Amino acid sequence: MWVPDAEIRDLRQLLIHRHRLVQIRTRVKNGLQHLALNRGVRKKHRLWTEAGQREFLALPLHGWAQYRRSDLLQLLRQVDEQIRPLDTAVEKAAWSHAQARLLMTHPGVGAITALAYVLTIGDVGRFRRGKQVASYLGLIPSEHSSGGRQRLGAISKQGNSFLRMLLVEAAQTAVRLEEGMKKQYQHRCHSKPKGVAKVAAARQLAVRLYWMLRTNTAYPEIVYNESSPRCPVAGAS
Repeated sequence: MWVPDAEIRDLRQLLIHRHRLVQIRTRVKNGLQHLALNRGVRKKHRLWTEAGQREFLALPLHGWAQYRRSDLLQLLRQVDEQIRPLDTAVEKAAWSHAQARLLMTHPGVGAITALAYVLTIGDVGRFRRGKQVASYLGLIPSEHSSGGRQRLGAISKQGNSFLRMLLVEAAQTAVRLEEGMKKQYQHRCHSKPKGVAKVAAARQLAVRLYWMLRTNTAYPEIVYNESSPRCPVAGAS
């Protein structure tokens, strides 16, 4: 049984605290977008550019709508100031951690995902197969079997929900940048809903990151190992 030490638990708090603040920032931005939409301004991410902010501030709002815009913009600036040093701390912690640096060689895997992965998985030697990692993270189908019939449902969603969310987000970037994952993702999208394809890509990424740590192999060498019929990585995952 792996027990994380005090330093790992403290770094987990850093990631969780940053995530909570990012959630608050998202809600604030959604509120500002709602105000803009009410006035017919639909700029999406361009609302946060310098030109978008000038146009937003020029909107003729009155009463409580104007008060709300002022408060939300002030809150957005405050949350941004709080998140900025946390981003720096996460980057510093990830680059100072050898295993996190190794995972960041993979397309789509940044400092936050890499650090969260190594802090959650811990000693990779406690997992014998990649499927055990996928099960540990709740990325395998739940099973409802009886009378000799096997019925598979949605993913079990056991384990660390924060890391699972990060892996799904990272996988969406990876399938755009990594050719092998892109082909498999597009193939699944032909026969499965997009949500299912995204989770499958996240599971593939989670297993690949496990083998990167287990074999101390960076990207793209890990892909060459996976494609080799004599490599135990491909058969054991």
